[in-house]
Amino acid sequence: MLKDARDYQILFLSLFLFLGIGTRDWTLRWDLMVSTITVCLLTQWFLAAVVNYSKAQQEWNFQPLNLFSSTILSGLRSAMITGLSLCLLLRANHQSTMAVAACLAIASKFIFRYQGKHFFNPANFGIIAALILTQDAWVSPGQWGADWWYLLLFTCTGGMLLKRVGRGDTSAAFLLTYGGMMALRNSWLGWTWDVWYHQLMNGSLLLFAFFMLTDPRSIPNARVGRLVWAISIAGVAFVLQEQFYLSTAIFWALFALAPLTVVLDYIWSAPWFSWSSTANAR
Repeated sequence: MLKDARDYQILFLSLFLFLGIGTRDWTLRWDLMVSTITVCLLTQWFLAAVVNYSKAQQEWNFQPLNLFSSTILSGLRSAMITGLSLCLLLRANHQSTMAVAACLAIASKFIFRYQGKHFFNPANFGIIAALILTQDAWVSPGQWGADWWYLLLFTCTGGMLLKRVGRGDTSAAFLLTYGGMMALRNSWLGWTWDVWYHQLMNGSLLLFAFFMLTDPRSIPNARVGRLVWAISIAGVAFVLQEQFYLSTAIFWALFALAPLTVVLDYIWSAPWFSWSSTANAR
């Protein structure tokens, strides 16, 4: 039985990746996928080792650098999740582009921190960084199509994961707000419900809502903070997509509002999330 909730996420994301290659005929290059995951793991391992060693010196604990401590190795799970997420969502023609995205994604966890907590989702940061810094990266939001069995698969696996980490409220608030805004707009335009179904039954949207938006280490700790945060992201994403016709609106909205986590944690304090026990702990 898998003990860490991240093990389930790695399993599910790996399943989605192989399904995409096998059933959607994704023309993904294995060398790009392998290099992306490898860079994520190596960057996590190196930076975690440096941080742990620096802390030990500051605490006058002059012990030799241990590159294989349990703390360092535990972080590799999160790096694996980031690598798989990048393989699922980001596309590029060159290994250097994916390497930049992977390296900056992991580095963001160590750079953008407030009181010991990082507030950018690593995979989201890597995607936006690649889109901004290179001319070679793109995201394909409609790559999953709108098949009903993908919806069932994403919902069931996402529900299983969120039950373990206790962040289902975040996904629900986002999808209800985003879907509600879409429904009101479609009704005003006189469109049928088939259009609304097609807009929401998008694999990338569901992956975002269940697996990226709910990262318990980078989102607000308190429930009320998470609800405000998810609703805000849904609103910004809706405006970016419908008013500015930005197909990757959800990713830009999450990136833009990620620092809001710091403010919401200050307003509504709550215990931090701990992967070791998959429960809230300070």
